[in-house]
Amino acid sequence: MRKALFFLGILDDHDLEWMIATGRREEVPANTVLIQEGQSIDSVYIVLDGAFRVFVQASEGEEIARLLSGEVVGEMSFVDSRPPSATVAALEDSRVLSILRDDLTAKLAQDVSFAARFYQALAVFLADRLRSTTSRLAYGATQTLIDNTEYEDELDMQVLDNLFLAGARFDMILRRLRGY
Repeated sequence: MRKALFFLGILDDHDLEWMIATGRREEVPANTVLIQEGQSIDSVYIVLDGAFRVFVQASEGEEIARLLSGEVVGEMSFVDSRPPSATVAALEDSRVLSILRDDLTAKLAQDVSFAARFYQALAVFLADRLRSTTSRLAYGATQTLIDNTEYEDELDMQVLDNLFLAGARFDMILRRLRGY
């Protein structure tokens, strides 16, 4: 959920209203492939409920990531228009908000403010994912946390404020899509 908070914290309420109105809620049964490695996709997804595993065929299906509620999926293929580099499959009955590439591309072309926020949110989201991957692969030195010490990967106050707002926005998305 933390990564989605970066994403949703930068978008505004109008952006989220558009995403809810334009996107469609999809049920993804357990063991169903949402995204197939090497096959083009036509949507960007936000995981509403459930869990997904991410794996690469070359690694014999070994899980490389687990995606939970609030995660954004399909964003890399949206950015570079290339087929996905991994497969994403539901571990349990799950739900996603699916936003068609064509709808998103049209919105970005007609609404410059939305485009700026969307691409900034995507950049922050992808930068965080890259930092996590780099750390997991042990390229980064591990540090022990010390009180009153400022770390390079520490979040600044604006990002923290955005995270609080993003959590509220994700809850709003869930309430709206569930009909509460």
